[in-house]
Amino acid sequence: MTDPGAWTIPMTSLSRLVIPSIAAAAALAAMPARADEGMWTYDNFPAATVQQQLNAQITPQWLDRVRLATLRLSNCTASFISGEGLILTNHHCAASCLAQISTAERDRLRDGFLADTRAAEVRCPTQYADVLMKMEDITAKVNAATAGLGDREANEARKKTLTQLEQACERAAGQRDPRRCESVTLYQGGQYFLYQYKRYDDVRIAFAPEAAIAAFGGDPDNFQFPRWCLDMAILRAYENGKPAVTPDHLKINWAGAVANEAVFVSGHPGSTDRLLTVAQLEAQRAELPLWLQRASELRGRYIQFGKTGAEAARIVADPLSSLENGIKVRRKQLDALLEPALLEQKRAAEADLRRRAAFPAEQDPWAAIEKAAQRETELSVPYGFIEGGAGFNSVLFRYARILVRAAAERGKPSEERLREYVDTALPALQRQLTAAVPVYPEREKLTFSFGAERMREFLGPDHALVRTLLAEFSPDSLAAGLIDGSKLADPAVRQQLWDGGQAAVDASEDPMIRIAKLVDEPARALRRQMEDEVEAVVDAAQEKIARARFAAFGTRIYPDATFTLRLNYGSVQGWNEAGTDVPPFTRLARLFERATDSEPFRLPESWSSKRALLDPETYFNLITNSDIVGGNSGSPLINAQGEIVGLMFDGNIHSISGSYWFDAAKNRAVAVHPAIMHTALTRIYDARELGRELGL
Repeated sequence: MTDPGAWTIPMTSLSRLVIPSIAAAAALAAMPARADEGMWTYDNFPAATVQQQLNAQITPQWLDRVRLATLRLSNCTASFISGEGLILTNHHCAASCLAQISTAERDRLRDGFLADTRAAEVRCPTQYADVLMKMEDITAKVNAATAGLGDREANEARKKTLTQLEQACERAAGQRDPRRCESVTLYQGGQYFLYQYKRYDDVRIAFAPEAAIAAFGGDPDNFQFPRWCLDMAILRAYENGKPAVTPDHLKINWAGAVANEAVFVSGHPGSTDRLLTVAQLEAQRAELPLWLQRASELRGRYIQFGKTGAEAARIVADPLSSLENGIKVRRKQLDALLEPALLEQKRAAEADLRRRAAFPAEQDPWAAIEKAAQRETELSVPYGFIEGGAGFNSVLFRYARILVRAAAERGKPSEERLREYVDTALPALQRQLTAAVPVYPEREKLTFSFGAERMREFLGPDHALVRTLLAEFSPDSLAAGLIDGSKLADPAVRQQLWDGGQAAVDASEDPMIRIAKLVDEPARALRRQMEDEVEAVVDAAQEKIARARFAAFGTRIYPDATFTLRLNYGSVQGWNEAGTDVPPFTRLARLFERATDSEPFRLPESWSSKRALLDPETYFNLITNSDIVGGNSGSPLINAQGEIVGLMFDGNIHSISGSYWFDAAKNRAVAVHPAIMHTALTRIYDARELGRELGL
C-alpha cells in the first residue's frame, strides 16, 4: 500500500505502517487464539493444535521446505514454483515493476507482459526477494544492554545493540555465503530475534496479464467477494546472470483446493494493531479522519490529472490504484474504531491484564502509554509534514533527502547513525536510490504542490518553515521551480552525489538538494522529540506489558505482524451475509456476465475473443478463513501435502477491521484459483515455455 506522501497515521510505534489485519486485540490479551486465527512464527507454530482440529500433520520437515520456498519481496510475498528460480506472486505486487519498465509507446502495466524465452525476461529495477534461512533469539542480549537504563537511554542502547548484532551477523556470514541480517521485535519487545535472509537482488518479470483482468472490477470490487481477478504474475530470481537454482520450491496443484479443505498461508503480514492499548486505539481514531481528508483530495487530483490524456492516465495509474486501496482500508479501520464493541472488549481485556500484573500506580505502563499517546497527537501533524515528508510529496525530494542524510550519517560509526543508514542497510538503499526508473515531472509537480498546500494549511502560514519556503512562492511555483531545475531524475547524477559523499552534497547547487538540506534540521529535531518523548516511553512501557502478558500466557498467543514470515492455518469456506450464504468459489461464466464496455469492468480482447473456447465452470477465485493482512499479498495457499492450491490477493470487506480483532464468522481471505491460472497460461496467453517448466 502506498500513502499520500510518506505520512501514515498515528505512529504508535514510530516507523510502523498500519496495514489491515485480522484478530481481536482483546482476545489476544486474554486467552489463547481460536482455530484459524493467528499469524504464527515458524519457530512457534501450533502443529499439535492443527493435528487435533484439522487432522493435518505438519512436521518440522514440512515447515522447513515451505519456509525455504517462501519469499519476501520488497512489498509483498511470493513463492518459488520451479527449481530454476521461477516465482509466483500477485500482479499488483509486480505493478511497480511493470510501470517502471513501461514507456509511452509500450504500456506493460495495461497490456501485460510475456517473455517467450528466458532471454526476454526483463529485470525489475527495484525489486528483490529474500528467503528466511535462520532465526536466532537475541532477547537476552538486548535486555542485558538496556537493563537499569532510563527510557531514552534504553531506547538508544537498544538501537545500538541491534545494529551491532546485525553487523556481526553479516560479517560472520562472509563473502562466500552473504546474508542479509535483520533484527525483529516480537510481542512489542517481549522477544527479539535476529533473522538471516538470502537475498536475490536480480529479479526479472516473466509473465503478467493485462491490468484489466488482473484487477477486474477495480476499486468498486476491491475488498469484496465474489471476485473475478487473475491477480497473478510470474517472476524469476537470477544469480550471477543465470536463473537461480532453487531446489526448495512448491508444486502447483492445478485442481486447487476444495470446500472445507485444510489450508495454510505462508507469508509476510505487514502490520497489525492487536496488542495496542485503549489509549493508542483512541489516538488512531482521532488521527484517521485527517489522513482520509488528505488522501481523498489527492485521489481527486490524480483522477482529474489522468483525464487530461492517455499518457497522464498511464503515469498516474499505479499510484492512484495504491491510494484508492489505502483510502478504503483506513475508512473501514475508522469504522471499526467507532464500533463500541471493539473498545469494550479491549477495555475488558486490558483491565484483566492490569489486575494480573498489579503494577504500582507510579510504574503503570498503561498510564505511561496514555501520556505518550497525547504527546504523539501534539507532534503528529508537524512530524508528518516535515519529517514524514508529506509536505514535500515527491520522488525527487525523497532522493534528495536520502543523499543529504546519507552523506551526514555515513561519516559516523554505524551504530550511532539513524537506523535506516546503518552499514547493513546501505546496499539496498543505494540500489533503490540509483535504479534507472522513470520520474514524471508533471506528476511530481502535482504531488509536491499538493503537499506544500496542505502543509501551509495545517501548520499555518506563519510557521517558520512554511514562511521560509512559501514567502516568495506559491506551492505551484515552488514545485515547478524545484522540479524543473533539479537534475536528480538522472540516476548518474544521483550516483555521483552518493559516491562523492558530504563534499559533493555540500557543493551541489541542485535546488532539490538545497531544499532537503534546509528541511533537514527542523525535521531531525521533530524526529528526536518523537523518539525521546513517544517512542522511548512507549517501547519501555510495552516491554513491561509484554512481560506481564508472557507471565500470564507465554507463547500460547501469537505476536503482532511485523512483515516477517508467518504461517496461518484455516480452511476453504464461505460465510453468511445478512441471511444469504456466500459460496467459497466463483466461476468463469460469471466473469463474462459481469463484463461491460466500460472500465473497470471491461475485459481485454485476449479474454473476450476466446469466450467460446473456455469452460464456463472453471473455478476463478476462492475464499478461506485464513488470517492474513497486507503484506500477505502473493502468499501461496498451501494444502497439507505442501502443494500450492491458491494465490492470496485480497480479503473481503469484513477483513479490514481485522487490524484490531478477528470476526471468525465473516472475516475471509480471497485467492486466485489454480484452475484459472492454468487456463490463462495455456488457453489465453499460450505461455509455452513457462508451461513446460511448470509441467503443463
